[in-house]
Amino acid sequence: MSALILALAAGAVVGLALGALGGGGSVLAVPALVYLLGFTTAAATTAAATTAALIIVTATSLTALYAHARSGDVRWKAGALFAAAGLLPAAAAGAASSRLPQPLLTAAFAAVAALAALKMLRPGRTVAAPTAPVRPATAAGTGAGLGALTGLLGVGGGFLAVPALVTVLAFEMRAAVGTSLLVISANSLSALATRGATAAGIDWSVVAPFTGAAVLGAWDGKRLAAKVSGTLLRRAFAIALLAVAAFMLADALV
Repeated sequence: MSALILALAAGAVVGLALGALGGGGSVLAVPALVYLLGFTTAAATTAAATTAALIIVTATSLTALYAHARSGDVRWKAGALFAAAGLLPAAAAGAASSRLPQPLLTAAFAAVAALAALKMLRPGRTVAAPTAPVRPATAAGTGAGLGALTGLLGVGGGFLAVPALVTVLAFEMRAAVGTSLLVISANSLSALATRGATAAGIDWSVVAPFTGAAVLGAWDGKRLAAKVSGTLLRRAFAIALLAVAAFMLADALV
């Protein structure tokens, strides 16, 4: 199968995940670039792969954010506070993570993801009304905790933001997805601004069609999310999160 077809297919999946679930962009994009599209595991090329993934996720999450904002599914104030509070903890935890073994970090992420998924699957959950106010201290504290986890474990922006918004801040699932995209967009833009030196190794013949398909897939994901109930969307997200946790745990144990 040609690289172009693989890039288009992978981009569609990444866009669909971001548009419908508000997460999964980097978790899906980096393996697709490395294992499907010829990015090797050499250090320099891995840096180019993560930079390419950031470009893809930034463009796609901004598109999906716009689509969800048009439907009123973004809690702007809470989301901005949530994202801002996580910046410094993420940087500090990222520096600390270099002193810990990677298999331990991967297993820790898998455990956190699995716990978050199981909590989302619990029946009888109550959520706040779409316009219910969120206490700033709660939003900031949750965002700081997520930032620390993301910085320490290396991944999990959207995949951990959505469960945090649902289970801690009691967001309705569609509002959690839309607000998660605000968090992902802010984090991706911030990370991308520091990676100019690694952009030289990017293969644009792969990244451009990948990004285009992902952007189109994000619109399809938004339409899909609008057609299903919040309960079904939450369960689908939790199952996807469990699958990611299982994959990462298996990787840590190999």
